[in-house]
Amino acid sequence: MGSVSVWFSFQRLQMAVPIARRRTPFSRPNKGIEITRTRACMGMAENLWLLEAAKHTVDTYIKNGMVVGLGSGHASKLAIQHLGQKLRAKKLKDIVGVPMSMSSASEAAEVGIPLDKYQDSSQIDFAFHDANIMEEGSLVAVIGHQRPQGGDSFIQEKSIIKAAKSIVYIIEGKQYKGSFEGSIPVLVHTYNWMETAEEIDDLFLGDAEVWRRPFVGHAGPSGGDFPLVTREGFNVLDVIFTSSIPDLAAVAESLDKINGVVDHGVVCGIQCRAVVVSEGGFRTIDNLPKDVVSDI
Repeated sequence: MGSVSVWFSFQRLQMAVPIARRRTPFSRPNKGIEITRTRACMGMAENLWLLEAAKHTVDTYIKNGMVVGLGSGHASKLAIQHLGQKLRAKKLKDIVGVPMSMSSASEAAEVGIPLDKYQDSSQIDFAFHDANIMEEGSLVAVIGHQRPQGGDSFIQEKSIIKAAKSIVYIIEGKQYKGSFEGSIPVLVHTYNWMETAEEIDDLFLGDAEVWRRPFVGHAGPSGGDFPLVTREGFNVLDVIFTSSIPDLAAVAESLDKINGVVDHGVVCGIQCRAVVVSEGGFRTIDNLPKDVVSDI
């Protein structure tokens, strides 16, 4: 993989700043309230920048006549809404959206984006998506943390991401990490899910716990009485790492070799960009080789 090129696209946003009320000489400040207000303002600023990052992604990378993979998640929803606005204003035309999930299909239909179903032969010009976690430098992503709607799994999300000529993830700064901590969803066959879970548990012994995801209620080792079954007929195992993992690609390679594993939420081995949002703006990072000239 080539070296990582980084450029910053911080912008200024005009935001109203609340004026603190004057206190009487004898009033005592409530520090708890002040801390809460500060955190709320920080969260509001980050949400505004997330919206700006979503708009930037649509404005920069989507051109007339494109087939666009429509991602899932909060940032992707904002991007879908902005894309719909541009189509209604005739600032873009001849766009076809290929939704990654039922939720993104519903959001796109609501704002008037023409849709097509994904097939193995589909040609995707560009796609955007949320990532649950992204590894610094390599831009290896983890997707699939959300509980699916209508039996969705991340198979279609991952297929569209890999089929796209160009992909941009929109993420918050706290999701962009040097080492991985958290869970990786793994799709497994239902008939031997326990044997597969035990093999995964042995592989990461001492570093992770393996739980079967439930359809309702809370996750647990067995998934309870109502384990989640995807539309394709698979169970989902959440591999919950209890210690930092420095190399997500190595984890993905190990999971690929386990009998009974259909797929997992690690997306690696692709060239991509990430728009990373923080409290003060956003920056665009890529893992494209330096000798590659982008066509966008």
